[in-house]
Order: sequence, then C-alpha cells, then structure tokens
Amino acid sequence: MKVKEYLKNKLSQGAVHITLIDPSRQLPEAAGRLAQTAQEVGSDLVLIGSSTSASQRTLMETVEAIKEKATIPVIFLPAGAESISFNLDALLFLSMLNSRNAGFISKSHAGIALILKRLGMETISVGYILVEPGMKIGELGEAELVSRDNFWQAIGYALTAEFMGMDYVYLEAGNGAAQPIPAGMIRAVKREISIPLIVGGGIRTAVDARRVRQAGADIVITGTVIENAGYRERLRSILSALKE
Repeated sequence: MKVKEYLKNKLSQGAVHITLIDPSRQLPEAAGRLAQTAQEVGSDLVLIGSSTSASQRTLMETVEAIKEKATIPVIFLPAGAESISFNLDALLFLSMLNSRNAGFISKSHAGIALILKRLGMETISVGYILVEPGMKIGELGEAELVSRDNFWQAIGYALTAEFMGMDYVYLEAGNGAAQPIPAGMIRAVKREISIPLIVGGGIRTAVDARRVRQAGADIVITGTVIENAGYRERLRSILSALKE
C-alpha cells in the first residue's frame, strides 16, 4: 500500500501521530529501538529528519535498523540534496513557503526530481510554514518566520499550499521549541483549508497534544520527547491524548 493511501485510511479513523527520529542524534541501533517503542505505544509512522545533513551511510544504516525493528511506514524529510536515502517508503517533498532562499522553496527540489522519478520513489507534497521561534530549522532555512499572533499570514501561506495542489499543510514551530503552535492559529488555518493539517514543534506533553488536536491538527509530529529517559511513558500519554 502506498503511504498516501495508508495516511488517508488512518486519517479516516482519527488523529495520526508521527515519531520524528533524527539520525544525527543516536546510533542506528538506538534509532531502531526508538522506532520499535514508538510502534508499540501506537505511533503511526516514523519520520527520518534532521536540521543538518547526515551522511549517506548514516541515513541508510538508520533506515535499515528501523525497518528491522518496526513495520510502520518510514518516511524521509531530507535536509538537502546531498544525502538522500532510498531504502524507505516515501519522501516528504517539502516546500518551505516562507523561506527567503529559493533553494528551500523549489530549486533544490528540481535537482532531485528526475532521480526520484527514475527510482519510483513515492513523494508526498507538503507546504511547510515556519512559525516563531523556528529554532535551528528556521535559521538554516532562512525563513521569514510567521509571528505567533499573525494568523492571517499563516492562513495565506496555508491556502497557497492548497491552491498549488500540495497534499498537506505543515505548521512548524521548530524541533525543541518551548511551546507548540498557538491553538488559535491552528484553528484559524484549519477553518480555511480543505487539505489535512500537520502540526509539529514544542509538543512534549499529553496536554500539548490534546490542545493542538482539539484546535484542528490532523497529524501531530513529536521528536524531542523520545530523546530523553522515560520517553516510553511520555509518548504513551501523548498517543492516548491524541487518540482518545
């Protein structure tokens, strides 16, 4: 089954949770164990992503280790065209709509598009919108961050993604952000778009997860929560809040 179809089926049943694993933060074997735990507590997909480019070897070994331990789909969010892993299920073809650098909007995509086609890689198009504080990814992506109270600008970018035919809108506060995207912004964007909404960044607790879900997030991504001791129970509580 294609990942797009898998996601469509999951969304028809309720909220979807994605566990973000950064290949630069642990050895492949540890990444495999994290993915296994994520699957056991109910996460729906694993997303491989990093604010910095990992080596080709690291990416490949990380995906292999994850696939040995988990059966849920593994998708990839490349930090650039330098390292692309092809031993996975799909790639987020992500356009950072509020970047000042055309490379993050479409230019770097053009450099790998033909390769992806020849390899038969499934791509999922995503309109990526960086909201304050943006963290490291906002800095590296040269983003003109959407301020946390500028709902109209967030709506404008989200509708742009939909009108351009993208599959998803993704509001991102940045990995390690102190707070999630404001519930009011999520609610405002969700009210105006007809494609699924992904929300990530700053979601560390069941309360955070419940708040963004109730505001309208269809897919919730968490990452930092699995990088600390006791992550199994914290992740379990987040999943319970999302899927209750």
